[in-house]
Amino acid sequence: MSTFETSDGLSLYFEDEGQGLPLLCLPGLTRTTQDFQYLTPHLAPCRLIKMDYRGRGQSQWDETWQNYTLPIEVRDVMELMDHLSLSSVAILGTSRGGLNAMGLAAAAPDRLLGAALNDVGPELDPAGLSGIMTFLGKRPAARTHAEAAAALAYVLNGFDGVSPERWMQEAQTHFVETENGLDITYDPHLRDAVEAGGDVPDLWPFFDALADKPVCLIRGAGSDLLSTETAQKMRTRRPDMIFADVPGRGHVPFLDEPEALDGIRAWMEKLT
Repeated sequence: MSTFETSDGLSLYFEDEGQGLPLLCLPGLTRTTQDFQYLTPHLAPCRLIKMDYRGRGQSQWDETWQNYTLPIEVRDVMELMDHLSLSSVAILGTSRGGLNAMGLAAAAPDRLLGAALNDVGPELDPAGLSGIMTFLGKRPAARTHAEAAAALAYVLNGFDGVSPERWMQEAQTHFVETENGLDITYDPHLRDAVEAGGDVPDLWPFFDALADKPVCLIRGAGSDLLSTETAQKMRTRRPDMIFADVPGRGHVPFLDEPEALDGIRAWMEKLT
């Protein structure tokens, strides 16, 4: 198990394998390195790095939940890069991970080679945010992985043609089975941090910080977080941006869909 210590003393989990282009995969708000389990077998050879944010997965929880913020997470990313002696990386960011990629572009542009954004942009649809708050920080009502898999297939909007086996894998990835039922894989105080954060600030300057870097946008065609209108604004702002609209997917695509893979591969070619 690979870990590094942050400047404020937390032990954070990461994975690092392969050689070549350093590709750092950053997961969604409540997710872990397992966000990229479906994509990994399809990637071109590269140095593949993944990390669990503080308070998630195998990383240490922060006693000060107010530190579960984007600026702190961007700092953690840079400290991981320093730990690995990497001056710069490309980032593939799912949802929250994409926001952190934009944050790094604004804070330390020389450290970012390019960004692939999985179903996230500078405007977040209120419907999607409300949906996230219905479960954030709460243990699921389902008591077994089988129950959770059935529930995911029912409650997640925009997903079509997903096999029961995939929903079971998702349930086993995101929930831990205990004698008292299922539990989440992150600090429930993450909800407090999100609620304390207030309104989402204007993120367009952060997207604009990617102006001179290769960018890819992957969108679930049925996403309730990244609207069609916002995606179009992003494409207008960056006509050279690689864009993949993934049919039959909501928030977020699994990343092993043909459209997502084509977009990621084209983006990685621009980076080399």
